Amino acid sequence: MDKGSAMMERKRVLFTATVVKQHIMTFHVPYLRMFQEMGWETAVAAANDYEDPSQLNIPNCDTYYEIPFERIPWKAGNIRAYRQLKKLIDEGNYDIIHCHTPVGGLLTRLAARSARNRGTKVLYTAHGFHFHKGSSLVSWLAYYPVEWLMAPLTDLLLTMNREDYALARKRMHARRVEYVPGVGIDTARFSSHRDDRQEKRQELGFGESDFLILTVAEMNKNKNQSMVLKALARLKDTPEFVNMKYLICGMGDYESVLRQEAEDLGIADHVFFMGYRKDIPAIHRCCDLFAFMSYREGLPVALMEAMSSGMPTVCSAARGNTDLVEHGVEGWIVDNEPQALADAILEMYRNPELRQQFGHAATEKVKQFDCKNVHRIMKDLYLGV
Repeated sequence: MDKGSAMMERKRVLFTATVVKQHIMTFHVPYLRMFQEMGWETAVAAANDYEDPSQLNIPNCDTYYEIPFERIPWKAGNIRAYRQLKKLIDEGNYDIIHCHTPVGGLLTRLAARSARNRGTKVLYTAHGFHFHKGSSLVSWLAYYPVEWLMAPLTDLLLTMNREDYALARKRMHARRVEYVPGVGIDTARFSSHRDDRQEKRQELGFGESDFLILTVAEMNKNKNQSMVLKALARLKDTPEFVNMKYLICGMGDYESVLRQEAEDLGIADHVFFMGYRKDIPAIHRCCDLFAFMSYREGLPVALMEAMSSGMPTVCSAARGNTDLVEHGVEGWIVDNEPQALADAILEMYRNPELRQQFGHAATEKVKQFDCKNVHRIMKDLYLGV
């Protein structure tokens, strides 16, 4: 085969999502690398959400297309985004298009209708449907009809938790529906047992007697760090509270709200806003308990990382959380109300043997979500679509 023929047969794949930094860079770079290693040409279409747009640099991406997606589906800017995306797809001759995020998935599947008729395969990953058991009627009315209408335009619908998988199999008429255990995490990065607990505590300004509670998540209403603050306030009159410290790693628009709430509750001296951190594995190892009281999840990477580090967990019963934590095995699933969480925190404080038991079970449970396993599953799905 001559060089020209080989180049003509090189396959092409396009990844789309609403934003680059907070989605493509977080979840999909390993898959772009996988395709390049297979000899495929890779492209990404998404909005540039870097504070400094010049910082954008997507590894393993041959071509980047800036598409001005809006996060809210009915914003007028999405009309322009759709037109640009349709032109790109119609002219791109892609073999596979893999779309993500509600708006990115909606506009991409609409724009790819003609391409599908020419043989392009369209995949959509639901990183957690916005409608689920216990969610509001507004969420169901806003998001369910869209996903239901787009399903027939989907060759492979991928879900990341058992609840979404069951719902998609029953109600979504995609050509094929599959369950995948998340996006994959590097468990080895978090399971290191280097004895740096005391050193890291000293660096962060904490003593060995401190009981460190950790949440790693964007600060927003859904992640519900507020519930941990309310629970700690319930413990102010206990002798154990003196040693309790709450570390929040992450950034977000809700930070000022949480800071004010900590002040109003009289626990500000026990709450530490750590910002964005690159040393999360070491922080895991120096903390005692992972608290994760979110209202909605797909399959939370932050929780999987904490489990990989051997951290015991108290978490809400949000779907996704319950795929990872079995109550009384890897941690406790508690009602999303202050007293229930306060009781769980206090019992964990008083029972280090239980924390150790939960932490050991967590490291074993999370192995099935390791990136090597997930990447193998995804490669088979890509090749078989």
